[in-house]
Amino acid sequence: MMPLEGLRVLDASTILAGPLCCRILGDFGADVIKIEHPRYGDSMRGHGHQKDGVPVWWKEISRNKRTVGLDLGKPEGAGLFLRLAATADVVVENFRPGTLERWGVGPQQLHEVNPGLVIVRVTGFGQTGPYAHRAGFGTLAEAMSGFAAMTGDPDGPPTLPSFGLADSICGIAASSATLMALRHRDQHGSGQVVDLSILEPIMTAVGPAATVYDVLGIVAERHGNRSTNNAPRNTYRTSDGSWVAISTSAQRIAERVLRLVGHPEVIDEPWFKSGRERAEHVDLLDAYVGDWVGRRTRAEVLEAFEEAGAAIAPVYDAKDIVADPHIRQAEMLTSVDDEDFGPMLMHNVMWRMSASPGHIRFTGRPLGADTDAVFGELGCSPQELATLREAGIVA
Repeated sequence: MMPLEGLRVLDASTILAGPLCCRILGDFGADVIKIEHPRYGDSMRGHGHQKDGVPVWWKEISRNKRTVGLDLGKPEGAGLFLRLAATADVVVENFRPGTLERWGVGPQQLHEVNPGLVIVRVTGFGQTGPYAHRAGFGTLAEAMSGFAAMTGDPDGPPTLPSFGLADSICGIAASSATLMALRHRDQHGSGQVVDLSILEPIMTAVGPAATVYDVLGIVAERHGNRSTNNAPRNTYRTSDGSWVAISTSAQRIAERVLRLVGHPEVIDEPWFKSGRERAEHVDLLDAYVGDWVGRRTRAEVLEAFEEAGAAIAPVYDAKDIVADPHIRQAEMLTSVDDEDFGPMLMHNVMWRMSASPGHIRFTGRPLGADTDAVFGELGCSPQELATLREAGIVA
């Protein structure tokens, strides 16, 4: 039995943060019902690569979710949504603040039909404040969190990630917030509203830049792949054109690295005794490490670091990830049968649980694939659904 079996989650969110939260809940047994606009669907269906017109990413982000098409902006659709919410434990939504209220399905109406409901509201900037009604995307949060300003080469522009970093961090945070709210409900009997912005979790991930500025007046700058907290810490190119990443966050690791690359003399320098002071001599340390690495193949470098007990990792692309024996043996990737692609590789459930592990039951489904089944459970007759479908209320 999976830990969230018996919970029902309505995923009324789009793109990435909310859907990822719901995917995590579904991976551990929740009955997740994905609610999409009957004509347009979730824009996530148009993200990423496709094969024969079928979106590949959708298969993973919407796995373990039953899919219905429902227009919440129409009175009939709003009424069906309220009926469905009365049977649910959680609603996750990411419309702009005030949208659900305008449709008559805001927290007040939802709690009238289900006082124990947990309503998770994921927006760019939260439900209150001067930016609350702005359109919010992960890119904007990556810019405003300090991430972009701190990322990239010192003489280059601020750098944005080429993937949904802020959204993904927010989605993981939202799954944790949801479970906290459910714990409160189990203890006290009442639901609540969780107000989560995409901006705040990535601000936390970036680190205490605001605190450092407040206390010391220091503004973090871009340092490329280097760190101001330890050295050597960088990516280094091997003789066969590959790249490796080295970190020396621990003092003993730093000592092992410098012994390995043939410069044990620097270990006795007074400035070598802390990561912060080593970072002030980064040019020297990077030169020592880079010269040693550059005269050896990646395989030779990795083997030598392993034998020395020093921290290193190869810089992987997707092909390397798929081929890595640890990733495959630890089942960080797993093969799942799909009705369109057959067996397909995707990320496994995000953590292992010894007594109640998660499981991928099925991959993302076509728009409206479960409309009849889900609303049939509410007592809607085939004739009623046919009328709603003809009116464009459901798909």
